[in-house]
Amino acid sequence: MEAVIRDVCAHRGWRLHAINVRTNHVHAVVAAARAPETVMKDFKAYTTRSLRKADLWDFDHSPWVDGGSKRYLWNEVSVVNACEYVVNGQGADLPDSF
Repeated sequence: MEAVIRDVCAHRGWRLHAINVRTNHVHAVVAAARAPETVMKDFKAYTTRSLRKADLWDFDHSPWVDGGSKRYLWNEVSVVNACEYVVNGQGADLPDSF
């Protein structure tokens, strides 16, 4: 999923400040000239497509919950704090074999 989100950011011209993919959710800090709802919608669409292509999601419904956190970060301090939380506030790193 991380590679897909990085690809979406590159394709859209968005700046990915931080990302942390967990077993059942993803945290990302992104600078984009779009509403957070649009960013999340694109991430969900592209990652779902990737999961289906890899035969990892064979259902008609989305693997994602409705909604999700979509915070605006209005200053550099907020961005730095969000990146710190995303990178270091999620607990231990997942094993490489996951």
